[in-house]
Amino acid sequence: MDVSWVKPNARSLAWFHLYFTKIILLVFFFFKLISFVAIIKAQQLLLFILNYLYMQNHNALFVNSEIGTLKRLLVHSPDSGLGKVVPSKAQDWLFEDIVHLNTIRKEEYDYYTKILLLFLDPEKVKNKIPAIDAEENNRNFYKPEHPDFFRSDKVIELEWLLAEILMNDSIKHSLVASVCAIEGCTFNTQNTLMQYDAASLAKTFISGAAKNKEMLFAPIPNFIFTRDIGITIKDHVLLNKPAKKARTREALLAKYIFFNHPFFKDYRNNIIELTDSYQNLLLPKEEDERKITLEGGDIMVISNNHLLVGVSERTSAEAAARITHTVFEKNLMEKVTIIKIPKKRDYMHIDTVFTQVKRNVWVMLGNFSKKAVLHEDEDMIERTLELKKEEKIKIKQFKKSDPNNSTHFDSLEELLIDISKTDFHCKEEDIKIIFSGNNEFPYSAREQWTDSCNLLALKEGVVLGYDRNDKTAEAFKTAGFNVIHAKELIPKLVAGEIKVSDINDTLILMPSAELSRARGGFHCMSMPLLREQIN
Repeated sequence: MDVSWVKPNARSLAWFHLYFTKIILLVFFFFKLISFVAIIKAQQLLLFILNYLYMQNHNALFVNSEIGTLKRLLVHSPDSGLGKVVPSKAQDWLFEDIVHLNTIRKEEYDYYTKILLLFLDPEKVKNKIPAIDAEENNRNFYKPEHPDFFRSDKVIELEWLLAEILMNDSIKHSLVASVCAIEGCTFNTQNTLMQYDAASLAKTFISGAAKNKEMLFAPIPNFIFTRDIGITIKDHVLLNKPAKKARTREALLAKYIFFNHPFFKDYRNNIIELTDSYQNLLLPKEEDERKITLEGGDIMVISNNHLLVGVSERTSAEAAARITHTVFEKNLMEKVTIIKIPKKRDYMHIDTVFTQVKRNVWVMLGNFSKKAVLHEDEDMIERTLELKKEEKIKIKQFKKSDPNNSTHFDSLEELLIDISKTDFHCKEEDIKIIFSGNNEFPYSAREQWTDSCNLLALKEGVVLGYDRNDKTAEAFKTAGFNVIHAKELIPKLVAGEIKVSDINDTLILMPSAELSRARGGFHCMSMPLLREQIN
């Protein structure tokens, strides 16, 4: 056998050296490439991946009603800052009472989370709830900083978004400096915060507590009321401008999230911010009401071409005027109705005195009904002497086509009936107004105080409310609605006895002994980002 071909010669050795050298060079460049990739910061790579994944989800943001089927919203779970509210600071931090943190989390808000996931993102909880709620799992499913957190892109946690943008060093530097500036932190504290990982820093920004539990600055317990950080108006976001100092940091964090998180990348040019004119900056303190202040609870996108704007304790008339001009200029709305309610703690925002349930069904406080405003239940002597205290409400509707000629409504009830007729083409005889506390004294006022009118529509006719408002629940039953408690509904949804698609005309009652003491219902505790459009 001729084996001469296996003997090396000069030519074969040359080829061997050439290929060997190429292999060595390839291996060298391969490892150089790995080294190069290794020095790219993990957070930047993660943000790139997040950006890609989020942007695959088209129609991420659009709301043109209060009652279209809810598809995506922003929430914030009760954090340790709620447990730091003390009596001496409660009113400064806009709380009427102090709440029990463990109860508000485990016995109340966790049910809200489960209901939202069952309706919006059922795969997250399907057949998993017993394990999720098992004592040994220590509620890790509900904790934004924990690896077992549910991380839904339908029920989106603000703390999670905040932690993700803080993975970017440039954003981290800027936000740490901004927070430290408004909170009066020392330079040493600022440098210490720069050493925190993203999740810990997000937690500190919200709770006010350092890693060692030491308080660095006040908590922002109102962050659970995500409705007030902004409002989705079609494919735009209107950011708030808080009236109270206690909410300044909330507004700052929200601004950074909306302008920097990949989820909102396609909408950055659609973010609306209101600013004071230079004349307003020079106004004396006694004319503060002329400054622009805005909270999301005073804005309702009621239909495709109709926006409701409240003037209240928290939202100024100046802001209402600016919003009206803005949505007209941007062709977002054809008409805007401005509802001026009494500047009382009882009526913080317009969504504390009414919300929509269906095209033809509303829940509202009886103080602003036709009968109350026109004193129809008083005799002539009482009416003349004005024996009953009058709750003033002023309602004007402006149209883009003719803004100089407004339409006046005598009562809130009259406006709501007109919306059902004009915007939703309902027959007047089919329109139903459900009153807080069944419009019975003293339950009407008592239950409005515990947010009987502050309901969140999961879809048309299916709303979430507090279980403590018994008379309001009775009024829903009288109006033909089913009433079921979340503790009864959740096991039936998990077992498949009831399907979400089969639930109609239903008030879902949520546990509320502690949540209601925070002075905000589920309308307040939600910022819808995406709803199905309704005709």
